Amino acid sequence: MRAVNKNCENQRQFQPSVKKRIKKYAPLYLLATPSILYLIINNYMPMIGLTLAFKKFSFSKGIFGSPWNGLGNFKYLFGSKWAGIMFRNTVLYNIAFLILGTVLAVTVAIILNEIVHPRAKKIYQTVILIPHLFSMVIVGYIVFAFLSGTNGFINKSILEPMGIEGVNWYTEAKYWPFILTFVSLWKGFGFQSIVYYATLVGFDSTLYEAAMVDGATKGQQIRCITLPLLKPTVIILTIMALGRMFNSDFGLFYQVPQNSGLLYTTTTTIDTYVYRALMLDNDVGRSLAAGFLQSVLGFTVVMVTNSIVRKVEASSALF
Repeated sequence: MRAVNKNCENQRQFQPSVKKRIKKYAPLYLLATPSILYLIINNYMPMIGLTLAFKKFSFSKGIFGSPWNGLGNFKYLFGSKWAGIMFRNTVLYNIAFLILGTVLAVTVAIILNEIVHPRAKKIYQTVILIPHLFSMVIVGYIVFAFLSGTNGFINKSILEPMGIEGVNWYTEAKYWPFILTFVSLWKGFGFQSIVYYATLVGFDSTLYEAAMVDGATKGQQIRCITLPLLKPTVIILTIMALGRMFNSDFGLFYQVPQNSGLLYTTTTTIDTYVYRALMLDNDVGRSLAAGFLQSVLGFTVVMVTNSIVRKVEASSALF
């Protein structure tokens, strides 16, 4: 017993005091302070406003003075004719973006990894990353330059020279699922490809050398080595993307179609619906009810997906 007590006393002597630890790590705490303050102000303080999802908000009474409305805002949200449309569009677009974006990004990353010349590789990486850096406002004007009914490139330079009547793209809703999917993939595949490429370059090259000695072709190497090693990264990024399954890129669905009312059936998502409810109808409660629902559904999808992955392949789970 005395030996144990003596050992504990020795450990206390070697453990630095709280004041010494604070003094030692004070520069790190100081560096982290702006980020912590930003996190509190931007992420936690606005959570007080979530109560408005359950209130009948009045600008004169404020957040705390407005009367409670229970689930009335949610009932109104689901009772709207746009409820099914916005949830359908949000989920289906995100599924398409996730599947097609992942396939395209992995394919481009594998192609980049096969390029031998280092200068050419850097040029290609830069070129595919440029669209990701564009503001969605700029992307909207680029799309308009192609699709304008009067002087757009597609109508004036492709369809009319072929004797085909030009299409009024901003009044034809049936084309926009394909247009928005194409624009989203074009803008986002570069960044995703770089992420996958950064994983690829860390693979053990001896695996490929051994496969070449055994006579494996490039296709066999990709199928049997690259894709299995890339699977954990794909799973993690997929789980993170599923957390945004009920969110949409506001700029993509608002700026690119120029907020055309004739396209609402294919361009209305939860985010654009919230914006219109807040800015046009001044309905704060309904917009916050939709936003609150987005958060809850996204959290639920992440937790369920991660638990399934953890049971099937624990090493690939996000947490």
